[in-house]
Amino acid sequence: MKYLDEYRDPAAARRLAGAIRARVTRPWTIMEICGGQTHSLLRHGIDQMLPEQVTLLHGPGCPVCVTDAEIIDQAIALAATPGVTLCSFGDMLRVPGAAGSLLGAKARGADVRMVYSPLDALALARAHPEREVVFFAVGFETTAPASAIAVLQAEAAGVDNFSLLSAHVLVPPAIAALLAAPDNAVQGFLAAGHVCTVMGDDEYRPIASRFQVPIVVTGFEPVDLLQGILACLVQLEEGRAEVENRYARSVHPGGNAAAQAALRRVFVPAPRTWRGMGEIAASGLDLAPAYARFDARTRFRPAAPKAAPAGPCLSGDILRGRLRPTVCPAFGTACTPEHPLGATMVSAEGACAAYYRYRRAAA
Repeated sequence: MKYLDEYRDPAAARRLAGAIRARVTRPWTIMEICGGQTHSLLRHGIDQMLPEQVTLLHGPGCPVCVTDAEIIDQAIALAATPGVTLCSFGDMLRVPGAAGSLLGAKARGADVRMVYSPLDALALARAHPEREVVFFAVGFETTAPASAIAVLQAEAAGVDNFSLLSAHVLVPPAIAALLAAPDNAVQGFLAAGHVCTVMGDDEYRPIASRFQVPIVVTGFEPVDLLQGILACLVQLEEGRAEVENRYARSVHPGGNAAAQAALRRVFVPAPRTWRGMGEIAASGLDLAPAYARFDARTRFRPAAPKAAPAGPCLSGDILRGRLRPTVCPAFGTACTPEHPLGATMVSAEGACAAYYRYRRAAA
């Protein structure tokens, strides 16, 4: 299939791996910021093709994983509210907060629904005007436009029983927070191609300049990733720190103007607490004042316990790239995809789930 098969070509991958080995002269540490890229790196064995001088760290690139426990507990409180139907994506239903999970709330009788899109939740609200339908909105800049469109459609259609609990997060502030940390070891970044398809890559240029790190936009197939790693290493070896687009078949200058316009209209940047990273300024998207009537927090003011869940899970350190999943004593024993202790094992994009599937034998 064009634009797919050629990016999975084993011969091309081997050539790129050889070019990386020939180019590297000293140790370098690169972080990919997308959970989908993490899975692809492990599934195709790309991490094992690289020379020992190249270290790959896995960043907080799974929006389900970084959703703070307190927001999950707010969702659980909303689900338990009489007359409320709480909708979200499938992975989100299993992620633990301090008060359990949304699936646990469903087992206790709450009306919790899995949907594939916020527009599915809006359709449910239109079909059931007697219920209050809340969409638990998670995701990076890739999924936030769909949430914005759902709000705009609800406004246009006069649907008053639909609202959002927004947990949307933004990638550039998280990259800056990682680089600003005193123990930062990251020397270059692979930026997520789908985020840049929506937003373009201009937001990364001040970060690359400020922290003097190369940021290479890349895709998700083996050749994509190896091209991105090579481009990042070439910059590091040459002492350059630039934003480079290696996913031009999808990412265009300026990104998707229509999606960005919807985001600017419906949302405003806000502080957001990230699991394992704490609060990061202007790293979330909350509903703008003009759309406050669609804000579930304003409408219901859900109370939630603030205590963090106890246990042996080290997902916070894993999300920051400080530890690999296999270091966690619960990995693959007390913590499995069937019985996860933390968000990074729950989500299909979580680093622990990736290591469990592709590297468990080496643990």
